Amino acid sequence: MPTTPQGFQIRTDLLKAELVEQSRRVQSIIEAAFEAVFDRNVARVDEVNAKDDEIDRADVALERAAVALLADATSAGASLDEAHLRLVLTIVKINNDLERAADAAVDVAALVQNLKNLREPFPDTFRMMANSVIGIVRDSSAAFHRADPALAKVTLQSQHAVTEFKNAIIRDAEDQIARGKMHVDFAFHLHEIASLAELIADHCTNICEQVIYQLTGSIVRHTATEWIEINPTTRH
Repeated sequence: MPTTPQGFQIRTDLLKAELVEQSRRVQSIIEAAFEAVFDRNVARVDEVNAKDDEIDRADVALERAAVALLADATSAGASLDEAHLRLVLTIVKINNDLERAADAAVDVAALVQNLKNLREPFPDTFRMMANSVIGIVRDSSAAFHRADPALAKVTLQSQHAVTEFKNAIIRDAEDQIARGKMHVDFAFHLHEIASLAELIADHCTNICEQVIYQLTGSIVRHTATEWIEINPTTRH
């Protein structure tokens, strides 16, 4: 493998390209998982599991390539500047969050088996939540691909909508159960899937935080109502 400054840049560019491709795989598995749920299609679960196997292989390969790059740079006495090093570390961290988001999608699809005999319709809010999650996955990946901290900041705020959708789903399910219009088992599975959807969104907020840090050096923290940026040079 090349150990010149140009060689390390080429290898980093390849890592970034592979991460972008991995993000596409993850968006695809999340879309497939929600489609399997909405269609109550058990056959699609195998498709989701096959996609996850591919994601797992890519996850391991990408992390190994990143470690090899840093090890070679150390052995060659190469001086990677701060921006370059931050990019490599960001790639590793985002790769990890993408793999975990894919795992959550597998868990979503696994619930299809429990839903197939429950014919109650999904609430409209449930579909809106799923669409919001897919949008957050898409936009967090695009923020990294385009090196766009502004998009990352907007996407962070979208996570609150997923939490609100989840809370609305739970409140509505409780009301429907009390009025005898929803089976307890169906409500339980709705809650499980909503929680997994929120988990996927959380992994995407981690990605956005890393994009902002990589490009600006600012650290993003979540408060009860908003996301705030902290410039490390001004911290006490």
